[in-house]
Amino acid sequence: MSYIHDTIEKLKKSSPAQCEFYQAVEEVLESLAPLLENHPKYQEHSIIERLVEPERQIMFRVPWVDDKGKIQVNKGYRVEFNSALGPYKGGLRFHPSVNGSIIKFLGFEQIFKNALTGLPIGGGKGGANFDPKGKSNSEIMRFCQSFMNELYRHIGPTTDVPAGDIGVGTREIGYMFGQYKRLANSFDGVLTGKSTLWGGSLVRKQATGYGVAYFACCMLEARSESLKHKICLVSGSGNVAIYTIEKLFALGAKPVTCSDSGGTIYHKHGINVETLKEIKEVRSGRLTEYVDCHPDAEYTPRDEYPENGHSVWRYEGQAAFPCATQNELTADDAEALLSNGCIAVAEGANMPSTEGAIDKFIDAKIAYGPGKAANAGGVATSQLEMAQNASMLRWSFAEVDEKLQDITRNVFRDAKNTAEEFGSPHNLALGANIAGFRRVADAMIDQGVV
Repeated sequence: MSYIHDTIEKLKKSSPAQCEFYQAVEEVLESLAPLLENHPKYQEHSIIERLVEPERQIMFRVPWVDDKGKIQVNKGYRVEFNSALGPYKGGLRFHPSVNGSIIKFLGFEQIFKNALTGLPIGGGKGGANFDPKGKSNSEIMRFCQSFMNELYRHIGPTTDVPAGDIGVGTREIGYMFGQYKRLANSFDGVLTGKSTLWGGSLVRKQATGYGVAYFACCMLEARSESLKHKICLVSGSGNVAIYTIEKLFALGAKPVTCSDSGGTIYHKHGINVETLKEIKEVRSGRLTEYVDCHPDAEYTPRDEYPENGHSVWRYEGQAAFPCATQNELTADDAEALLSNGCIAVAEGANMPSTEGAIDKFIDAKIAYGPGKAANAGGVATSQLEMAQNASMLRWSFAEVDEKLQDITRNVFRDAKNTAEEFGSPHNLALGANIAGFRRVADAMIDQGVV
């Protein structure tokens, strides 16, 4: 469709050298072609031209002093992409790979993910090219305080409500919230992912991982299948991966893999969640330590991975859960998964599958849950934390978990129904993109040219 092609080409000229951002935009816009052809109002109102440009982009330096007294400088970002449905909502990522392209791709995806939840939240994302690994608590605190010294000017409980992401957990949220409170002189629900001691929500820590497992259940149940007794392959070993693994066990499945930047663990008897939590959440260690505790597990270092792929996807399993980072699952990986009997893929990370891998999943008509739908449980529970903060209430674990399951079922239903509406009942990626887009686009039309 020339309208979509021309918009993407203009974007590449106005925002050069942002490959991850282009990838995210192309994936969404190309799936919108059947909608745009049948509903000219979206072209008449220039919706996609407006949608691919953030409402606001904030970049700033973050100076801080390390434990040796040396001044360090990092770059901070906050991209406030779209507020048609509510306050900007999206995580903060602290990782050396963070740059403008990464933040914009994440923020763009967040628009549709948030829209799919049905909750009143817009899309945004932020972070810094700071690496918390190897830093002391004092260094992390000083960095977070400096980061908030600039960010606090742009956020608020009804304006922009950041959360955590890679490299940003309860500790980092706590340091940033403390500095925000000091600067703003206000105890607001301005950050989510807080400690449950002072405004955080139960289930928030587990929500993204639990939600991914619940979404996989929905996909399989729609095909008269179940997760029970399924062998599951999971990548990553951070928050999302850990709680995906935990919930998979609770649902009767057996996850046998996890990974970090150094390598992959395969444990045929099932990943020991408590060992994984001890290594990653308590000690911030490496997965090489897992084999010390479980000698029957196999460890494959990164330099022994197959060419053009990841070893975690080369084992036999019926369901796959990419929960690490973007573009971690290649077309070659997808072929290996399909040849080994995989019938379901639910994305816990954002855009973890390459375009070639997605095409293979859709062509094979397996149950494929794109990240914006499958991992929407995290941001949904963040909004539930916002609601509790605003009402000065605290809901029980069971109450929040029930709401998370309801939201997940609704996200799946909307994506599935929309895919069927457009003649592609097995293509949840198309269904999720169109369903999320329509909700945002119609709100933008209602609100005028802003």
